[in-house]
Amino acid sequence: MTRPLAVLVTILVFASGLLAEPNAILIKPDKDMAEVAKKKLLLVGQGPDGGHAPGTHEYAAGMRTLAKCLEGVPGLEVEVLHVVEPWKEGPELMARADGVVLYVAEGAKWLDTDPKRREALTQVAKRGGGLAVLHWAMGTKEAASIPTAVALFGGCHGGPDRKYKVLETELKPADPKHPVARGLETVKVKEEFYYALKFAKDGKIVPLATARIEDKDETVAWGWERPDGGRSFGFSGLHFHDNWKHVMYRRLVAQGVMWAMKLEIPEKGLPE
Repeated sequence: MTRPLAVLVTILVFASGLLAEPNAILIKPDKDMAEVAKKKLLLVGQGPDGGHAPGTHEYAAGMRTLAKCLEGVPGLEVEVLHVVEPWKEGPELMARADGVVLYVAEGAKWLDTDPKRREALTQVAKRGGGLAVLHWAMGTKEAASIPTAVALFGGCHGGPDRKYKVLETELKPADPKHPVARGLETVKVKEEFYYALKFAKDGKIVPLATARIEDKDETVAWGWERPDGGRSFGFSGLHFHDNWKHVMYRRLVAQGVMWAMKLEIPEKGLPE
């Protein structure tokens, strides 16, 4: 028998012995498989914008609060990112993630300002990843950026005809049977809500929470089952950072993000 053939026979005999042995370990993992399976979620915030009083538009602080709400969620790895312009590393970080939450100033314009940011989130969406947007991150003063927000998140507070109002009202679940609504209860709040939002025409927009504004129940939180097979979530509240103290807020936002990431939400909702 020639040497190459002898080597091949030896390998085959060894392999067959392993397959015949029920307790044989072919590959020993060097890390926990549950850790490998976790989805990577980025919470992207920035410092408060200059035109608002302290305690409002607290984007970075809000992302830290959301991270605490999501602590211990099975199958999820959360990282908080603080945007400091020009944030050149941002597009690459977002493009590699399984999901991204934006809480920044005039977010639709913010994405259009650097097309690489918009393209990064587009790539996440194409992979079926989860996308979420909070308060002014869904917004744009100029109508030209409305399509960007609608295409990624399903809704936008944009253009010169956009509507918003500071008021005391009730925030309540829109569909008690939806997984995001688990553990949610109506709460009275002082808030600046964006309303009469511009929504996507394709895919399925599901109202998740409404607020009574000018004698009408307006959708202020929604879920979108995108045509690409992924999901997006949006909430137009959170002008006032203090509203994170409400269990309704913490659960609505955290569970909305979990739904967008296609993660199981506890039957009674997340812990208070």
